[in-house]
Amino acid sequence: QVQLVESGGGLVQAGGSLRLSCAASGRTFSNNPMGWFRQAPGKERDFVAAISRSGGVTNYADSVKGRFSISRDNTEKTVYLQMNSLNPEDTAVYYCAAREGERLYTRKSSYDYWGQGTQVTVSS
Repeated sequence: QVQLVESGGGLVQAGGSLRLSCAASGRTFSNNPMGWFRQAPGKERDFVAAISRSGGVTNYADSVKGRFSISRDNTEKTVYLQMNSLNPEDTAVYYCAAREGERLYTRKSSYDYWGQGTQVTVSS
């Protein structure tokens, strides 16, 4: 079992930056590929970024490429999402997720554990 707790959300003006953190506890964190997803009001939960167990491989949604960066610290059992050049379309609840296995996936159904989410609001 893996427990995940997100933090770092908040209100930011367009063009600003935020750094989200996701702290994991429970089973060995380094065994889990990790992902970030987001859900805007009235919309589906969408893939944002994913990172391999070692941190050597990453994957991003087209909408955030070049603006967001995912990283992890296996010693601290934490995964991060650095978000730059934010725009109002990035407003959503951001969720951290972990999956069993080796490969990265963009489908939310492939993830086994989820955090409670952190709200990110970008004002124009």
